[in-house]
Amino acid sequence: MKRTAKILLSVMLTAAISFGAFGCSKTKETTSGAGADTKKGEGVMTYAEYAAAPIDSEVTIETYVQAKQGWWKNEGVGMSTFYTQDADGAYFLYNMPCTEEEYMKLTTGTKIKVTGYKSEWSGEFEIIDSKFEIEDGNYVASPVDVTDKLASSDLINYQNMFVSFKGMTVEAIDDNGSAFLYSWDGSGTQGDDLYFKVSVNGQSYTFTVESYLTGSDTEVYKTVEGLKVGDTVDMEGFLYWYEGANPHIVKVVVK
Repeated sequence: MKRTAKILLSVMLTAAISFGAFGCSKTKETTSGAGADTKKGEGVMTYAEYAAAPIDSEVTIETYVQAKQGWWKNEGVGMSTFYTQDADGAYFLYNMPCTEEEYMKLTTGTKIKVTGYKSEWSGEFEIIDSKFEIEDGNYVASPVDVTDKLASSDLINYQNMFVSFKGMTVEAIDDNGSAFLYSWDGSGTQGDDLYFKVSVNGQSYTFTVESYLTGSDTEVYKTVEGLKVGDTVDMEGFLYWYEGANPHIVKVVVK
């Protein structure tokens, strides 16, 4: 069972998606990316430096918000989880403290400078105990098609990025022939995470609609509720990791 489902189950969340941006002074080069500032501020890591940093070490990055889960309070402290990306890679900012006013400012493409600690949870690399500041700049990532990489060890290199999957077939996810489940084990109800199974090239994978990211009133949630076994679908989402690839899907198109 995913950590977010266990920790936030009883919390009322704002079901919104947002995005954000910010700038720098002294710089160092990274590889280029369409629309993203490829220079890093003084003391800011490139994605390669972040990826090489040991677990539990302090990290400082500049990145662009691509999506956000609902805002909530834990012991009086407001926070949210953010999906972010720069020209070279993606960063999952878990429960980053922010006021509700700050949360509303972190809209699509917003650039932020983040300092926190690199952590790992069941294969998912993330930044925790973080603080941020908004900088000048804007970048919205285009999805990268990773369909052909699903069965490859290279898939891990795209962790947390905005990705797409093409021409996958919906399979039954349980012995009853269901096309989806509410919660990972089918014990949930409408409003909980949706789990569904899809296949391509003879391999099956379980994908998720994360309810704190895209709630039951969103198009993707309703589309997955209407899936039928045998449907062919194209999808977009964020390549979250939980004991292997567990993408958080934000768009499903039935072909």
